[in-house]
Amino acid sequence: MGHATLDRIADAARMAESDVESELIDLAVDGLVTRSAGEFGGGWNLTGEGRAADADRIAGELAASGARAVVTGAFEDFLVLNPELLDLCSAWQLRPIDGNSRINDHTDAAYDAKVLARFTGFHQRAVAVCAVLTSVLSRFGRYQVRLGEALAHAEAGRLDYLTDRMDSYHSTWFQLHEDLLTTLGMARENQFG
Repeated sequence: MGHATLDRIADAARMAESDVESELIDLAVDGLVTRSAGEFGGGWNLTGEGRAADADRIAGELAASGARAVVTGAFEDFLVLNPELLDLCSAWQLRPIDGNSRINDHTDAAYDAKVLARFTGFHQRAVAVCAVLTSVLSRFGRYQVRLGEALAHAEAGRLDYLTDRMDSYHSTWFQLHEDLLTTLGMARENQFG
């Protein structure tokens, strides 16, 4: 998540804010996270030591589960879906008008409905990838829930839940991508999206 507020971390972790804050304070004492004050409430970041400790913990979790092959296969399926999601996000944000791409002002309900239907179809395939991941590492289950919630919000008319919020479908997908890279010990520069 990078720099994140307490409420965002609690939401992503599916934990109470008080429990998350307690964990973050303990991690800060150990030098694994830092908190910065800010105009919008500040936020938390992993330190270099925190990133290394997280990578070690996740590598240990993967080794103990014996699930590297399953996670690798699910990641390959994720990579097949990733360009499609990026195209869907572009289609949601930009609309073809008179042969040119223009910012989608969401005044064309038929166009938005068509793209939203494509998101719904995409989501079914995303859920399948998440289900495979969750079957071997339960922590991946939160992504399926968060993606489903974001889509449900969009389908209920809160259109910003597809691409324009920190808890949007796109942001959650990006976080899943980062989690997969970390889990498999891969660097982002070798990936797209």
